[in-house]
Amino acid sequence: MVSPPIILDATEHHHSLTVAPPPSGLALRGTIRVPGDKSISHRALMLGAIASGETQIQGLLLGEDPRSTAACFQAMGATISELNTEWVQVQGIGLGNLQEPNTVLDAGNSGTTMRLMLGLLASQPRRFFTVTGDASLRSRPMSRVIHPLQQMGAQIWCRAGGYAPLAVRGQSLKPIHFRSPIASAQVKSCILLAGLLSEGKTTVTEPALSRDHSERMLRAFGAEVLVDPETCSATVVGPAQLQGQHVVVPGDISSAAFWLVAAAIVPDSDLRIENVGVNPTRTGILEALTLMGADVQQENLRQVAGEPVADLRVRASTLTGCTLSGDLIPRLIDEIPILAVAATAARGTTIIRDAAELRVKESDRLAVMATQLTRLGAKVTELPDGLEISGSTPLVGAEVDSHTDHRIAMSLAIAALSAQGTTTIHRAEAAAISYPDFTATLQQICGM
Repeated sequence: MVSPPIILDATEHHHSLTVAPPPSGLALRGTIRVPGDKSISHRALMLGAIASGETQIQGLLLGEDPRSTAACFQAMGATISELNTEWVQVQGIGLGNLQEPNTVLDAGNSGTTMRLMLGLLASQPRRFFTVTGDASLRSRPMSRVIHPLQQMGAQIWCRAGGYAPLAVRGQSLKPIHFRSPIASAQVKSCILLAGLLSEGKTTVTEPALSRDHSERMLRAFGAEVLVDPETCSATVVGPAQLQGQHVVVPGDISSAAFWLVAAAIVPDSDLRIENVGVNPTRTGILEALTLMGADVQQENLRQVAGEPVADLRVRASTLTGCTLSGDLIPRLIDEIPILAVAATAARGTTIIRDAAELRVKESDRLAVMATQLTRLGAKVTELPDGLEISGSTPLVGAEVDSHTDHRIAMSLAIAALSAQGTTTIHRAEAAAISYPDFTATLQQICGM
């Protein structure tokens, strides 16, 4: 009997994931589906909670982050059925009617929950809210949304440096035109949500286009939203009227990215990933892999509830190093850890720049990936705003650590598939933040 290449060792508080590819090699085959898009799941729960009437959500991500969003809005008066992937019913309470909770709102590990929700809390007149999160989230900067909200008239208190816990006293806010110094969908969405109750146009202009799920969904719920791609601007006209909708959540391309890279770098692999959202503001991963020479095809392209969706087929191929920088980075910012893994298997050198934003994610993803891939034998140089990776250096199994970052945990598991020997990823339970069934899917495509 051949030992399984993937072993989950669960202790009371932490999980270690051990990956030991068989000496004879491993080909990844089959057809899979990935969990619902995390960004869309958050927004569907939030807009459903503040809209009038009922919202039905199909395909919701069951990760810990959307659960944090649901719990926060339940505490403020919305009725949300038990979360599942089939149908979730949200009975909205109407725009401007969030109730003052009798407890602290806990965003868990979710920066999206905290930052987007902050825009709504700040615009609820005469109500008081306190918001916190886990240790990781309390170390992530909130000043990037606090400062523009204060320009709108918000009253927000925070720890020195702009860190949670936060206290918010809701106010009637004025519309502004905010020119964001960074391309960030969380910043943009926070300001647009804050402008829903303001009289007039609230506009956010970015240095490059960030993902546009908020604009699409706000429009679907009935808000007047204006978008100017040439100036990278988005505007919401308030006061808005939101009505509950039927939302179908496509598969998350950020989750699909792990399998795209895995099948590209593991010889003889041929994998199909069904029902993946291919919103143009999110497909930087596809462009990057194509630039590196990966064999990735979009099939059965269609529209589902206003979002473009496709099946993705990826086959093993010879990758070549490249430079990833500039306007492409905001469209693949979450996929850079797994692209770093692809770079270790590519011929030549891959340079990633303009990605300093990764230093203030769930972990310092640039520093952590550089350290952990080096432990596996990769040649990685950490840059102030990115990474330089010399490819075609064989990886060797080792003990590595996720630093409780879900994308790090999964990226290291994929790196382990092409390493010689056994790799153990400590604190692998972090993957459940966005992909609760990651290990089971890993077993499936390895043929176990």
